[in-house]
Amino acid sequence: MSFLSLSLQAPGAAEAAGWLGAAVYGEAQALPGAVHVPMPLLATSHTSLLHAWHCDGTLSEGRLGAVAYRRSEDFLFGVLSLPEAGRGMQALGFAAYRDIFACLEREGMPQLLRFWNYLPRINEAGGGMERYREFNVGRQDAFIEGSHPHLAGSPSACALGCGGDALVVYFLASRHAPLAIENPRQLSAWSYPQQYGPRAPTFSRASLLQLPAQEVLFISGTASILGHESVHPGDVAAQTQETLRNIEAVLSEANRRARHGSFAARDLTLKVFVRHAADVVAVQHVLETELGKDLNVMYLRADVCRAELLVEIEAFGFLGAAA
Repeated sequence: MSFLSLSLQAPGAAEAAGWLGAAVYGEAQALPGAVHVPMPLLATSHTSLLHAWHCDGTLSEGRLGAVAYRRSEDFLFGVLSLPEAGRGMQALGFAAYRDIFACLEREGMPQLLRFWNYLPRINEAGGGMERYREFNVGRQDAFIEGSHPHLAGSPSACALGCGGDALVVYFLASRHAPLAIENPRQLSAWSYPQQYGPRAPTFSRASLLQLPAQEVLFISGTASILGHESVHPGDVAAQTQETLRNIEAVLSEANRRARHGSFAARDLTLKVFVRHAADVVAVQHVLETELGKDLNVMYLRADVCRAELLVEIEAFGFLGAAA
């Protein structure tokens, strides 16, 4: 019976053989099946932490183009890191996703569950527009060329600023199709007006994977946005509270479709991105006040995709087997 699980832990090579894949945050660690994301940790004594995805079944690994991957019968975890080397973010985003889609087609894993995108200098200008908006053009072009849903039904995702000089992308795919979940408090990202760039971001607010004995909820990077507009400028505590309201709205929509119980915010695994390191104290206070102190959470210093946004939160929930 297929299932997925996620662990948040300090790196250790002993466990790596059993990972479907992992991402190391903080200082780089040479671990098989893991990709390094150059992003400083906050509110922890660890120099490195990782998110490791696990699944049942025998694992194999391979490479196609820039994509290195591990897979089981039902799931595939892939990573790539593309140095910019004079290319713009539009070209880089297109090249990354073109290779990803070629890998998924060859491996028979057509269903996209979740993408993680990390762009150096995400809010800077490049190619006549903000680099994040450049990336959105290239990403969507690749979705269209590969005949993957780029509007309704697109996978959950995030896009954050990172260090280094390479676009880092990792992703989960499956033989099982997820349900796309939207947030009634927000305009769907793929419907954003052109004030946010010539191409809208290609992602759904969440993806709900329903397996025979388990459900997994992948909540996209979520911020202080109502409709399509950023709210509470300059107030990190208010932005965090608004972000939690958006997460609760996504949970309500997911729970309408869930078969194995209900997802609760306090039980989610959280990854919290804070634009200004000094703000982590205020963000942590809001989260612990609203959700409790015993949270499964990682705090990171990162630029959010809109310059006025001070915090972004992504989350993962599990019901049923291996929950």
